[in-house]
Amino acid sequence: MSRYKGQICLLLAAVIWGSAFIFQKMGMDHIGPFTFGIFRFILGSLALLPVIWVYGKINDRKPVAERVDITPWSDKTLLIGSLLCGAANFVAGSLQQIGIVYTTAGKAGFITSLDIVIVPIFMLFLRQKIARTTWLGIAIALVGVWLLCITEGFTIAKGDAYVMGCAVAYSFQILLIDHYSERVDVLKLSFAQFFIAGVLSIPAALMTETIVMSDIIACAGPILYVAFLEVSIAFTLQVVGQKYTSPAVAAIIMSLESVFAAVCGALFLQETMTGRELAGCIIMFAAFIISQIPEMRAKE
Repeated sequence: MSRYKGQICLLLAAVIWGSAFIFQKMGMDHIGPFTFGIFRFILGSLALLPVIWVYGKINDRKPVAERVDITPWSDKTLLIGSLLCGAANFVAGSLQQIGIVYTTAGKAGFITSLDIVIVPIFMLFLRQKIARTTWLGIAIALVGVWLLCITEGFTIAKGDAYVMGCAVAYSFQILLIDHYSERVDVLKLSFAQFFIAGVLSIPAALMTETIVMSDIIACAGPILYVAFLEVSIAFTLQVVGQKYTSPAVAAIIMSLESVFAAVCGALFLQETMTGRELAGCIIMFAAFIISQIPEMRAKE
């Protein structure tokens, strides 16, 4: 039963992430990427504090034998994991937010999902064997990226390049979460990593952007949606879901984010894709699934 709960958590996260791309796109009409990141991450993290408090109270009222060990805030592993995950989140979120200024929500969703085939490449450096099927998935994904992003002059658009950098950073974050979610309290890890990402956004915004209160107020809708649903809820669902779901299945479910992003972009932002770009999306989605077949077989 826990496995299915984990899969439902990841599916809900994918729906929220996909729909959040349109609000991220709308937010860039008013404020800069780093200013958006300040409110996105800090508000999202603060929304988790009441949840952490309530969870702790409920746990304290249980019989001693049924209580769950809750990681203290001073725990060294929690602090290190929060710093690493927070830094990865800051880099990934910032690159994605900058890139979405110059590309569509649908394309940003599919390119971001490349982390699913980038992760196996990073695993090579951890001396883990990569199956031939995974390499096939990576090769197919590269064909999809070429169709989706590379122009006839063999150049890549600026926005797509930023989002590709985001996919690389999110690959690090996935590996970090997979490592630390088994060792520390997932709610506290979520809060701390987002708060750190928000704090890191402050100097970046002050150095590169002009912060105007009226613009922030005008952007309140997108900020609140992304902060409370994407950051506070969806990323926490990811951390919880990954704890109860195998990495292969989790990766496939999370890749559905790209589909929801494309659908929402078409419905709400009237975005369109060329036949070449649509073919690239389809090929990339196939690659996401193929790259996970070895782990699914191993799990079975």
